[in-house]
Formats: sequence, C-alpha cells, structure tokens
Amino acid sequence: MFLDRVSVLSHYDRVIRSPGQELRLPSVVALKQYVPQERRPPFTRFNLFLRDSFTCQYCSTTAPTHELTFDHVIPRSRGGRTSWDNITTACTRCNLRKGNRMPHECGMHPMTRPQQPTTFHLRRNGRQFPPNYLHQSWRDFLYWDSELEP
Repeated sequence: MFLDRVSVLSHYDRVIRSPGQELRLPSVVALKQYVPQERRPPFTRFNLFLRDSFTCQYCSTTAPTHELTFDHVIPRSRGGRTSWDNITTACTRCNLRKGNRMPHECGMHPMTRPQQPTTFHLRRNGRQFPPNYLHQSWRDFLYWDSELEP
C-alpha cells in the first residue's frame, strides 16, 4: 500500500495505529501490475496445511491452524529433510506420539504420501473452505468460478 503497488478493495473493521498514523486494515487488495505466478508454490506452513486440507495425516482429524503442527515423516535426526516430500500435517497429539521415530517403528504412516503440490491443487483445496471460515469481505472476490447453489 505504501509503495502504491496495490489498490485496496475492502477493509476489515480493525484499525492499526502507530504514534503518528492510523490505518484501516485491508482485507482485499488488487495488484496494479500483473505479477506472473511461480510455477511451484512456496513452501510455507499455510500452504502445507492447505495441501493436506488442514487434516492430520495420521488420525484424519481436521483442526484450525493453531492446533496443527508439521511432522518430518523421516525425522531430521535420521537424515530427513525439510521439504514438501518429507513434511506432513499432524495434530499435536499425533506429532508427540510419533516423536523421533520412523513410520514403520511406530506404525504411523501418513494417509497420503507427501509431495509438492501444484498451484492448481492448492487453489482447489482453498475453495473447499467452509463458508464461515473466510472473512465476509472476501466473498465477493472468491468462488467466482464455482456453481451457485439454488
């Protein structure tokens, strides 16, 4: 916003204050210039949870982000890397239960094999959010390609 690279289309009700300024928190922004998308989505905590549909891959519990962790399928201490192919979403309980063990040692195998998602895959999973999960101001800008229910 300060660099004038986006237009603010909608705001949250929240205001951010500093000693010399007050600013309404934007909820929807539009880029003023097209930025080509990366072919590979960035490896972030949110994208990992989105890839796995916010579901623990060990017990299939769906949970909000603050109740989820990520688990190294092959622990780092055993040569596992922090990458799309070795990280999976886990609830805190399952992550503690698995600990520093290999899947075959504890009998805990992820429901789906971890792999790098495509941007399409993440978008498809993002459209499956429950309606009340997203802020009201986003609704005019999301799901534009979905069929409306009667």
